Amino acid sequence: MKTTVTFRPNVARLVLLAVLALWLLATGLWPAAAAPLALVFEGGATLLGLVPGPVLLVAVLALGWHLNRRFPPARTA
Repeated sequence: MKTTVTFRPNVARLVLLAVLALWLLATGLWPAAAAPLALVFEGGATLLGLVPGPVLLVAVLALGWHLNRRFPPARTA
């Protein structure tokens, strides 16, 4: 009777490689990828901080009024 040998990778080695890949992703790539997004949020917060509070309140109220106003019914000829 002839037996065949099948290749079965070492599961522990695969788990360690996966953990290593996740660790490298978390420590090496994530800060570099998150830096531009952090700068965008920081710039937005700076611009929002330059606008006085009452102006923001009026802008929010005007936007809410514009989006929720009622239109008169259309005329039919």
